[in-house]
Amino acid sequence: MAEKELKPMVRLLNSDIEGNTSVYLSLQKIKGVGFSMANAVCNVLKIDKNEKVGYLEDKDLEKIEDVLKNPKNYNIKNWLLNRRKDYDTGEDKHVVEVDLKLAKDDDLKRLKMIKSYRGMRHQAGLPVRGQRTKAHFRKGTALGVKRKK
Repeated sequence: MAEKELKPMVRLLNSDIEGNTSVYLSLQKIKGVGFSMANAVCNVLKIDKNEKVGYLEDKDLEKIEDVLKNPKNYNIKNWLLNRRKDYDTGEDKHVVEVDLKLAKDDDLKRLKMIKSYRGMRHQAGLPVRGQRTKAHFRKGTALGVKRKK
């Protein structure tokens, strides 16, 4: 019986993943996939979480990509999805990598455009969720005063 060869790097949803990490941990390295979603993907496809991702065959990697792109087809619950009730379409979906970044940017642009409280706070670079503003939100905005010699 021939032993499977470990691939050093695996390409999954436009992300380079090291082949010697477990499937469960390597899925979490994809932006938009957390520990709950990684666990759900492993359970749906009946893949051992501790198996090295470098040992997976190409068809298994394609199945993982399909589950992450279309989780509703595999009966993954709505509360695991990261974009429920999308503003534009109203549907529940799961977005990863670049699509997640674009969706977040679109949301912030919309909030700024309609001049909501949250949008104005984002625009001004202030805390959005009610934190106090006396000290800790300041990040590298001003340098100290230079003394005369």
